[in-house]
Amino acid sequence: MNKKITIVLFSLLFASCAELQPFIDQYAQTQTAPLTSTDVSTGLKEALKVGSKNASNVLSLQDGFYKDELVKILLPPEAQSITKNINLIPGGEQLIEKVVVRLNRAAEDAVTEATPIFVAAITEMTIADAFGILKGEDNAATLYLQNKTQDKLKELFMPKVKASLDKKLIANLSTNESWSLLTQNYNTVAGSFAGKLANLETVNTELDAYVTDRALSALFLKVADEEKLIRKDPLKRVNDILKRVFGELDQ
Repeated sequence: MNKKITIVLFSLLFASCAELQPFIDQYAQTQTAPLTSTDVSTGLKEALKVGSKNASNVLSLQDGFYKDELVKILLPPEAQSITKNINLIPGGEQLIEKVVVRLNRAAEDAVTEATPIFVAAITEMTIADAFGILKGEDNAATLYLQNKTQDKLKELFMPKVKASLDKKLIANLSTNESWSLLTQNYNTVAGSFAGKLANLETVNTELDAYVTDRALSALFLKVADEEKLIRKDPLKRVNDILKRVFGELDQ
């Protein structure tokens, strides 16, 4: 009798295991291994790649800079004396507006080639303290990218900005030539007897470095916005690594 009972119990046990196995397998598929530093680093890099691509796409559109008050490029600070004394230059207001438009067009044009520069820099990054960055502020990864790569990005980006500033635009004038026309007209007034009496100072700002700095600042600002979206909105996590790494923040 005892032998029969044992056989029945074993039969029930194995039958139960067989029935439960699909549920066990399904549960196992929903469980993921704990995140490693490599996982987090890969996720952060991917977030920056996605963010930089989206930022470049937005800013490279016509008026991407010009009609966005957060990133619109105005005349360099050194040129404030021009705007203060614009009434001294015939047609001065129109000249200033043309230069401002062209500064922003140059940035929009140069930004079209920013994505591969950013992706290359991000790929080469070694993200230290990955978990600290993941758990940090909404722009922690962007700030890390900026601190680690800004000088290199500026070096790579400036030739593209310069090429855009030298490109012939309306009336066969480049942005640099429009700027020269504006400053020459102003400097003529500033160098006159009346200008000296008014203590006007000449303006000789080089645009290449100025526009490069402003364009990069705008890019980092927009990348930070994209990073924040990825952190906060699961729908912005467009691939598995982003879902896995940033899903950690939802818990």
